[in-house]
Amino acid sequence: MPAPRIFVTLATVLVAFLLAGCASDRAHNALAALLPADAILLGEQHDAPEHQQIHARVVRELSARGQLSALVVEMADAGQTTAALPHRAEEAAVRQALQWNDKAWPWAAYGPAVMAAVHAGVPVLGGNLPRARFGAVMQDQALDATLPAPALDAQREAIRVGHCDLLPATQLAPMARIQIARDLSMARTVQAAARPGQVVLLLAGSGHVDRQLGVPQHLPPGFTVRAVRLQAGGRDAASPVFDAVWTTPALPATDHCAALRQRLGG
Repeated sequence: MPAPRIFVTLATVLVAFLLAGCASDRAHNALAALLPADAILLGEQHDAPEHQQIHARVVRELSARGQLSALVVEMADAGQTTAALPHRAEEAAVRQALQWNDKAWPWAAYGPAVMAAVHAGVPVLGGNLPRARFGAVMQDQALDATLPAPALDAQREAIRVGHCDLLPATQLAPMARIQIARDLSMARTVQAAARPGQVVLLLAGSGHVDRQLGVPQHLPPGFTVRAVRLQAGGRDAASPVFDAVWTTPALPATDHCAALRQRLGG
């Protein structure tokens, strides 16, 4: 049965108070509207600093309630964990435990959420597929069958659009398999970390938490998940693929395709 959609008005209240840093009853109640759940998936826009601020505040709120069983992050590979570290572990030890790649994922942005979990005694788990496995999964045609045909087509289209139509057509299926394998890896990590009466929090890009394409597709029936999109700019609106959309201030216009063309050599 599909999870009930969370009213956008509650999401708007939550974002306003999380960004303001207010531990108000309204913020408390807005987050409570997502519960109970086995997992909450926060899908961010990676270049929006407000989204990483929300990450940290949601971690603190759920930890203060005693409801957070684990923090799973796209920003570290599956198998990496802080579970063996003491609550007072310092940042250097945490980064080492997670094998953190600061160039790909700036610690200044994501560190506050990670450290909030560690200091609350909540394990932080890497969920992403290790890059060393990309070559193998690109050739694994069995991954195509893990999504319904319309979703697989949509995933390939998302790869095409996301790469600004710069990829050869022959690369769309292999690249989509990487995305699917990453979603599978995060889903398995989330499911393994679930505990009765508590919630797992996943931090990932918004495409990974899409109900029709991403992590929710790979979780078992009966596993209750709330998918939330963090959106920079635009208007709050109901979405068929997210349970809630939380908007934050718009970002300056950036030509991401120009930057990609330059990276790919023109």
